[in-house]
Amino acid sequence: MNAPLPATLLKQHLIDPEICIRCNTCEETCPIGAITHDGNNYVVNPDICNGCMACVPPCPTGSIDNWRVIPRARAYGVDAQFGWDALPPQEPVEDLLAAAAAADAEAAPASASAPAVNSPAAAAAAAGPGAAVATAGEAADDAADTAKPAQVAGAVVPPWSAAHPYVNLYTHKEPVTATVVGNYRVTDGDAESDVRHIVLDFGEAPFPVLEGQSIGILPPGVDARGRPHHARQYSIASPRDGERPGYNNLSLTVKRVVAGQDGNTHAGVCSNYLCDLAKHDTVRVIGPFGNTFLMPGRPGANLLMICTGTGSAPMRAMTERCRRRMGGDENGKLMLFFGARTRRELPYFGPLMKLPRDFIDINLALSREPGRPRRYVQDLIVERAEDVLALLNDEKTCVYVCGLKGMETGVLEALRHAVVQAGQDWTILHQALCRQGRLHFETY
Repeated sequence: MNAPLPATLLKQHLIDPEICIRCNTCEETCPIGAITHDGNNYVVNPDICNGCMACVPPCPTGSIDNWRVIPRARAYGVDAQFGWDALPPQEPVEDLLAAAAAADAEAAPASASAPAVNSPAAAAAAAGPGAAVATAGEAADDAADTAKPAQVAGAVVPPWSAAHPYVNLYTHKEPVTATVVGNYRVTDGDAESDVRHIVLDFGEAPFPVLEGQSIGILPPGVDARGRPHHARQYSIASPRDGERPGYNNLSLTVKRVVAGQDGNTHAGVCSNYLCDLAKHDTVRVIGPFGNTFLMPGRPGANLLMICTGTGSAPMRAMTERCRRRMGGDENGKLMLFFGARTRRELPYFGPLMKLPRDFIDINLALSREPGRPRRYVQDLIVERAEDVLALLNDEKTCVYVCGLKGMETGVLEALRHAVVQAGQDWTILHQALCRQGRLHFETY
């Protein structure tokens, strides 16, 4: 480990507004409330951030992993960060270190003839310019060594056998254009929820994806400030070889957002734009994103999938990937817990019911079905506790949870119940699932 920065310098944690897709993952993950946002940017408060790094692994784009060495007296404040459209350049670190060393020497007692050999500034200066830059690069790691680790619901690493994903091939500055080749409603016509299955074709532009990844869509127009709208993130609903096998396309599951419905205060700028697209329309796309919520690649891997509403998108991608390789020995057990208000509002209900029962174990939780008691995914997990536990104890099982943020607590409690009622230690198993990349949450 290189020597830390002088006390007068700060390695400030910043978020790149040109890459950030405003998914709120960093703010939700930060254990000390150092990250906040306005209508323009997500920012890190330098007066609160302790460099614990908890927010870095979950970020799907890498926008969170940016740092600038700067004198503490000139740290970039929250207000300044809110106004950025791009990160400021890094000042020459060697000059900052030299200035800090000179200031230390000037402030030293007159009897001190030379700087102490264990002075951070002296150690950095003696090591040379190259080492000085490396010193700056390790500053946050020093803080991370002593910071209290954040409590997380799921893993921040992918399954060890997952394929390597491509990320950030296209950015806000250089998006790729995709063509709409299909837009189909996947909830009943008389259902309150209008959920669409939208297929995008990328033509000759390379756009490799894996199940569990997402993309960003740049809606047209400007916001109230006159700025172009930020990208909105959508999970991919098709497997790696395309919505149509062998084609350079993918699909999304998008719900129309109605103001005043489901607690929404505004109509969805991007979701409704997507829902209204017609065949041959074009959209601007960035990404792909995501390097942890990925399928295992080992033969015989089991998938325990838990979702609600449009959280079914990555589950559809994984299920379809498995369906296309039926008949071989690559698939393990598939178990699905799928929640919606009614059958009519459950996306992909028809195709889902046509899947062979010996291929996937389907459990539907309907919370507003007329004449039936309200049931949620966590209720069904408790009812199927013995089967769920068998999967959790199998090291070939990976668990995926996708849907509204509020489902996390209930799902974790249901999983804990399945483990504890069998006399096992949930804390130990939960830690193992996270450490091994076997329990993943993607909630919003």
